[in-house]
Amino acid sequence: MPKYYEEKEEDGRACAGVREDLRQCLLETPCVIQEGKSARQCLKEGHCRSLQVSFFECKRSMLDARARFRGRKGY
Repeated sequence: MPKYYEEKEEDGRACAGVREDLRQCLLETPCVIQEGKSARQCLKEGHCRSLQVSFFECKRSMLDARARFRGRKGY
């Protein structure tokens, strides 16, 4: 589920909730904190895989013409 903050300004982009959760997940992994790798390297190694798939599905649903009727996937 998305983490909402009262003082956080709202992001109007598509899939903003999933994007923020993926960013937070990557920044909190031991790969970034202890090993000092970049978030991109940790993502390629397979960290936070479920959020990455959710973000991909949300972005892909934007291109799907049926999404006009069903709505975008994600939150």
